[in-house]
Amino acid sequence: MNQLTARHISAAVFTAVVLLSATGCAVTRGQEPMGAYIDDSAITAAVKARFIDNPDVDAAAISVETMKGTVMLSGFAKSQKEKDTAQGLTWKINGVKAVKNEIAVRP
Repeated sequence: MNQLTARHISAAVFTAVVLLSATGCAVTRGQEPMGAYIDDSAITAAVKARFIDNPDVDAAAISVETMKGTVMLSGFAKSQKEKDTAQGLTWKINGVKAVKNEIAVRP
């Protein structure tokens, strides 16, 4: 199996796991409604899939969290270019309202 096919399979599996795990969560007072949570989960999964598909971003080194359309990126990048690429890819996802890029550049 070539590397590109393996990446697509990995992205699809990751997306499926995130979406399936989101559907069983209960909502209590003060939390987001279920639809918003699923939308946030879909955004997170889409961002991670973009990272997996991009050879300039180490998807395993960057964490992605989404709340109400605001995406928080954290973790480590090997260069400023990788950090900027991750942020640029995040902005391309439908539903993203803001990006907080807390990725640290590590030499």
